[in-house]
Amino acid sequence: MTYKEALKYIHGVSNFFCKPGLERIKELCRGLGDPQDGLKFIHVAGTNGKGSVCAMTDSILRSAGYKVGLYTSPYVLQFNERMRINGENIPDERLAQLTERVKAVAANMSDSPTEFELITAIAFLYFKEENCDIVVLEVGMGGRLDATNIINTPLLSVITGIAIDHTAFLGNTVEQIAMEKAGIIKSGLPVIFGGENSAAEAVIATEADKMNAVLYKTDYTRLKIRSQSLEDTTFDYKERLGINLALLGNYQPKNAAIALDVADALKELGIKIPEEAIRYGLANARWRARFEILSQEPTVIFDGAHNPQGITAAVESIKTYYKDKRVVIVSGVLADKDYRAIAASLSQVASAVYTITPDNPRALSAEKYAEIIGLCNTIAFPCPDIENALKSGIKQAKRENTALFCLGSLYTYCDVVEILKNI
Repeated sequence: MTYKEALKYIHGVSNFFCKPGLERIKELCRGLGDPQDGLKFIHVAGTNGKGSVCAMTDSILRSAGYKVGLYTSPYVLQFNERMRINGENIPDERLAQLTERVKAVAANMSDSPTEFELITAIAFLYFKEENCDIVVLEVGMGGRLDATNIINTPLLSVITGIAIDHTAFLGNTVEQIAMEKAGIIKSGLPVIFGGENSAAEAVIATEADKMNAVLYKTDYTRLKIRSQSLEDTTFDYKERLGINLALLGNYQPKNAAIALDVADALKELGIKIPEEAIRYGLANARWRARFEILSQEPTVIFDGAHNPQGITAAVESIKTYYKDKRVVIVSGVLADKDYRAIAASLSQVASAVYTITPDNPRALSAEKYAEIIGLCNTIAFPCPDIENALKSGIKQAKRENTALFCLGSLYTYCDVVEILKNI
């Protein structure tokens, strides 16, 4: 099997966006010798922020000298980003080899595994055969029935925060969604909660108590921002003073606080992490497409915020960096998101919004999106494609001497990067 054949197989196995349940992934991994068993995991769930927390935790552990596997989704430039070891993507040849082995097992299953289940099994095999010391494992969606949840004894579980999202699969209330995410809590093993919703916290605390799991709560009252610019952020958290963070956005110090709690919990479990590794790891953590500066003159920033909570966080960050100045925005949304709330948030900081129709069957049309934004007293221009939107947005940003923000699905990131190169 070649690399291209591997990707074609992975992406072509199922028309299902999601088929909740652990039976298929259990059967698939059993046929592969249960590669997940014996690995040491940090299991991370949450509505927003889990990718950033995973990236920071990975960077801290690598800085401490560990061989670290990192499993995340979705990818932004190349599929191979979804499984990394010590910051390096899985090589094409290795991905093809492992996919062929997984395909052979999947072919004998009466209930075919989903795309995410296949990818998860491939990642488990890769991390096991490469003898990773620790694997930072991001949940795909939810937690209880997510394919990653077949792991039995993670070092610890992390739930970054809870908001309304993926209601068709996870429930319509914060409490229901919290219950799904609390499904990653394992008996007698610690869990960290970084959310700020009291209703969600109550659910998670109850579940942790049932599982006899020690619950750590990230204490944002002990988080203090010292300085914040488009270069970096310096903050204090608990007893640690003057921590430097290269990742931008108001929300990243909070994610960093969760990562610091993870590091401290690991130290309590006997994992040796020197203080200098913690500081170096945070200062050098990188995570694409999260308030990332892609170019200058004008400044173009991409943020993968795609639900109301994420957009609200991005808007608050824009207010911090650009104060009373308005910015130009390029955005596309899916019709199953609360696009009216998203439009209302964007109207707080936008001088104009150039709307696009994402390449997704669940997309809201650029025309409909522009109409909704217009109802929020903000000028919006529907565009035939993302290239047209970027070119128009850049021209206006230059005229107004302001920044252009690309907000929305991570799947548009690759297109934005390529178009900017040509522009």
